[in-house]
Amino acid sequence: MKITKICCIGAGYVGGPTMAVIAQKCPQIQVTVVDLNAERIAAWNDENVNNIPIYEPGLDAIVGEARGRNLFFSTDVDKAIAESQIIFISVNTPTKTYGKGKGMAADLKYIELCARQIARVAKDNKIVVEKSTLPVRTAEAIKSILDNTGNGVQFQILSNPEFLAEGTAVQDLLNPDRILIGGDATEEGRKAIQALVDVYANWVPEDKILTTNVWSSELSKLTANAFLAQRISSINAMSELCEKTGADVNEVAKAIGMDSRIGSKFLKASVGFGGSCFQKDILNLVYIAKSYGLNEVADYWEQVIIMNDHQKKRFSNNIVQTLYNTVSDKKIAFLGWAFKKDTNDTRESAAIYVADDLINEHAKIAVYDPKVSNKKILDDLNYLETRTAANNASSISSFTDPYEACQNAHAIAVLTEWDEFITYDWQKIYDSMQKPAFVFDGRNLLNGPNLEAIGFVYQAVGS
Repeated sequence: MKITKICCIGAGYVGGPTMAVIAQKCPQIQVTVVDLNAERIAAWNDENVNNIPIYEPGLDAIVGEARGRNLFFSTDVDKAIAESQIIFISVNTPTKTYGKGKGMAADLKYIELCARQIARVAKDNKIVVEKSTLPVRTAEAIKSILDNTGNGVQFQILSNPEFLAEGTAVQDLLNPDRILIGGDATEEGRKAIQALVDVYANWVPEDKILTTNVWSSELSKLTANAFLAQRISSINAMSELCEKTGADVNEVAKAIGMDSRIGSKFLKASVGFGGSCFQKDILNLVYIAKSYGLNEVADYWEQVIIMNDHQKKRFSNNIVQTLYNTVSDKKIAFLGWAFKKDTNDTRESAAIYVADDLINEHAKIAVYDPKVSNKKILDDLNYLETRTAANNASSISSFTDPYEACQNAHAIAVLTEWDEFITYDWQKIYDSMQKPAFVFDGRNLLNGPNLEAIGFVYQAVGS
């Protein structure tokens, strides 16, 4: 099958960058990204590529090159479905906030709506690709919906999970560790798999393209994120022990990371992991395990989340205790709100929960983040529904100048590992703060001895 037209339903953090790279690398294929959110589509189509809705290093240049040539962004979902041979589903699969599985199971209502729309619109055979992170055996549900429309169209369902890290998504797409494609073992299934393999083979070496059955592919995504999150919670658990015993978690991490069986990646102690994937996917895994009666398996993975929540709570408690057991009406400057550097994504960011705890203690929070707006910061806090929106607005403010954010602060908390924080004039910051001036480094980013030489009381995680 020669693929000439692809569409992707969902113009978010996965769909947008993935389709932009496919369009750049496959100029012979027309790629259309569709979304019902007209404001988001308008931002993707903005003449100034600096205004596209997702910040990822290098993404603006790729969009600028391919957009209008063979990359298009549209709200006309039906038209894109009707014309395309391959349809990627890349919509949100948040954790359920209601009903059975509340707080753990994935909410698949958007996936089902996509499947029903594809079934209604499609007039010829289609390959439907799961790109969103989904529970195992979701493909079965999608296929059931598509195959029972009675219009004679044949659908092949493939699982092609993304393994992108925000902040490095473009490089992850250009030079992936692997591309995973799961499909049926039937002749039609193998043809569909090969059609998608041929798309990626335009720039990915074939030995990096793995093909499996659908279930293995779906579970591999959840497993990968669970293992990565587990490493972070493991080193964070050791960070607390290090603080009590006088060990240094950075030295411990370096020592164990030199063991080739363990490796050095994802062994950086911090205030805790965030992002849209780790917590959601582990909770999903826990729910799946419980639904099969595998309670010990569920308990094992749930502990990764428990440890992460504990680390965030521990960080905010430490700020209160160190500031003489009260932060009431004290200004605490936050450097960073995004869940990690080089992204404007704030989903499940540790900063949100640390701020919430400190506002409960009547602190005044001043935030500087180079890529996150004041509106987003307030939206994140309001989403927790801890207090009224008016109370949040009076308790937190954001600044476009880091020095202004830190002025007259009693303490600074580093919540995101933005590189620029290292380069600041810390003497100037110290001179403008209340004394004693505290720095709580939640990312172990800054040079502690240098800050202490200036006069700061410096605390890092795990030392």
